Formats: sequence, structure tokens, C-alpha cells
Amino acid sequence: MSPARTKASAKPEAKWNDTRLVKECLSGDEAAWAQLIDKYKALIYSIPIKYNLPPQEAADVFQSTCVELLVRLPELREPRALPKWLMQVAHHECYRVKRLSKRVVSRDSEENSPEPEVPPVAEGLVQQTQEEQMLREAIAVLTPQCRRLVEMLFFESPSRPYAEVAAELGLALGSIGFTRQKCIERLRRQLEELGFY
Repeated sequence: MSPARTKASAKPEAKWNDTRLVKECLSGDEAAWAQLIDKYKALIYSIPIKYNLPPQEAADVFQSTCVELLVRLPELREPRALPKWLMQVAHHECYRVKRLSKRVVSRDSEENSPEPEVPPVAEGLVQQTQEEQMLREAIAVLTPQCRRLVEMLFFESPSRPYAEVAAELGLALGSIGFTRQKCIERLRRQLEELGFY
């Protein structure tokens, strides 16, 4: 088997950090590109949702952000800055979409009038989006059982009763509280590693 073929068929490790993913993407590894997009798709989509864009425009923002990533990735100096960079690009795209949807052109408008500047992203919104991404990353590295338990107890509305959770996960009803505590502790440690606290 040729080296190029091996590289194309090799699956990236699920725990590759951004530095490794960027390096592999720049070397042309399609699986690494797929993993990088998969890792950040929720982050990118969260921005147009915060702007209350309709689904089609949110998809356009996602696509534009991914194209910008493809074009600009070789210029990225610090791969750890990738999440914040993606948020900035998505914010600018959302602003552009909102501005275009509100633009009304009059017959006597001046052709060479300057474009309004893009307002700086509200620091609170950036921090909230970063924290949401850290939470997604921390949950992703939990064991499948812990991940599912956390989803059922904390992300479903209304949260499920312990009896239903125990039945779905194949656990004894009396062990749900203990298992939940272990999973929350693992999640807390992952969040600390990511710098959440």
C-alpha cells in the first residue's frame, strides 16, 4: 500500500488536539478535515442561532465560515486560537447577512458610500460561546455511558426520571446517583483541563 493511500485511509485519533488536526489538515488528510469540521460544527452553528438567523441563512454562515477556514488555515499561527477565530469569522458572517437583509437601496444613493464598520463582538457573547464549546469538548471525551447519562439528566427537557435512565443504561436504579456523581466529577476534571474554571 502506498504512503499516500495509507494517509488518506488512516482515521484521525478522536483525541487529537487542534495542533495535530491542523497539521494533518494542512498535509491534505481528508479524515482530519472531517474531524476538524465535526469538532467545531456546533460552535459555528451556535453563532447564527444567537443572531436569530433562519435555518437557510445559518447554513450559509456555516458554509462561509468553513470556506474561510479552508482558505485561511495555512495562515493560522496558533492552532489553540482556532475556536475564537472561528467564532469571529462566524460573527462577521452573521453581521454581513443581517446587514444585507436590512439594506434598502434608494435610486439616489451614492455608489461609493463607505460600508459601515463591523461592530466588535460583545465580550460576554464570545465568552459564553467559548464556554459552550469547552462543555461540548469535555462531554465528548466522557465514556459513552457517562455522556448519555449527562445528556439525559441535564440536557433533555424535562429531565428523565431515574427509573427511566436506569432502564435505558442497564443500571440498577440505586446506582444512578453514584454513577451520576462519578460522571459529573469526570466532567468537572475535563473542564478544568480545558481551562473552564
